[in-house]
Amino acid sequence: MFTMSRILVPVDFSNRSEYAAKLAAQIGRETNCDIYLLHMVELPSGIIDMGAGSNFSIPESMMYLRKVKEKILDLKARFFPEECNVKYAIRFQNPFEGIQKYAKKIDASLIIMGSQGISDFEEMIIGSNTEKIVRTSEIPVIVVKKDSNKFRLKDLVYASNFKDDNKESFKKFLGFAKLFKSKIHLLKINTVGKFESSSVTKEKIKSFVKDFELPKSTINVYNDSSVVKGITNFSREVNADLIALSTHGRSGLSNLFNGSITKSVSKNVLKPVITFKV
Repeated sequence: MFTMSRILVPVDFSNRSEYAAKLAAQIGRETNCDIYLLHMVELPSGIIDMGAGSNFSIPESMMYLRKVKEKILDLKARFFPEECNVKYAIRFQNPFEGIQKYAKKIDASLIIMGSQGISDFEEMIIGSNTEKIVRTSEIPVIVVKKDSNKFRLKDLVYASNFKDDNKESFKKFLGFAKLFKSKIHLLKINTVGKFESSSVTKEKIKSFVKDFELPKSTINVYNDSSVVKGITNFSREVNADLIALSTHGRSGLSNLFNGSITKSVSKNVLKPVITFKV
C-alpha cells in the first residue's frame, strides 16, 4: 500500500522550485506528512571543502550558508502553514547524486521538483538533473512547472501501453490515487504508425486492470499524430490535474511508448507529471 509520510523538495530558489514547494505544502496539508526542503551546493570539480583549497574563505563560506538558510526559512514562511512539519538541509554535492542520497536517507515517499524545460516532457528527455532523477528514482517523482494556488488531485490520467511490465508501477499509482480519492482516466494513445481498433485496445486495458481494485475510473482510447500530443490533448479535454507515467530505468521516458515520445511537445503543456518506476 502506498503511504505518504515524507516529501522531499529540492529547492534552488527559482520560480520553478517555489511552485514545487507550494504543491508540496498543499499535498502536505492533505496527508499530514513531513516536508524536507533540500538545497544542493555543487562545488567545482575536485573541491570537497569550501574553507580549504578553494576560492572560498571561511568567512565567505559562513556568509553564503547564512544567506542560503535565510532563503530557505523565507520559503518556509511564505508557503507552509505553521502546522506543517518542515525541515531543511543544505548539502555540498552534485545535485543528482545528492538528491538521490538524501531521499534514501530520509526514506522519502515522494519527490517534487520544478522543471525548467520548455515543456513537461522535454526536460525529462534531454538529460537534465530532473530527467536523471525521474529516470532512476525508485521513489515517485512529481515534476511541476506551473504556479497553482488551487492545485487538486481530482482527475488523474494514467497513460500507458498497458503491457504486463507496467503492473507494478500501476499498483503504486493506484495507491497514490486512492490517498486523494481521485478519479482515474486510463489512457492508451493510438497513432497512425501503431494503430489498433478501439475495441481490441479496451479489452487489453480491461485485462490489464482486472486484478486491481479500481476507484472511479474511465477507459479511454485516443487517436492522435503522436503519443505526446495525444496525452497532451486528452489531458486538456478532461481537465486533468496530473498525468501519471511509468519510467523504465536507463531508457527513461524516451522508450516508454516504444520510442514514440519525442522532444516536439507543445509549449503549452503545463500539467504536473508524476512518474513511477517500473
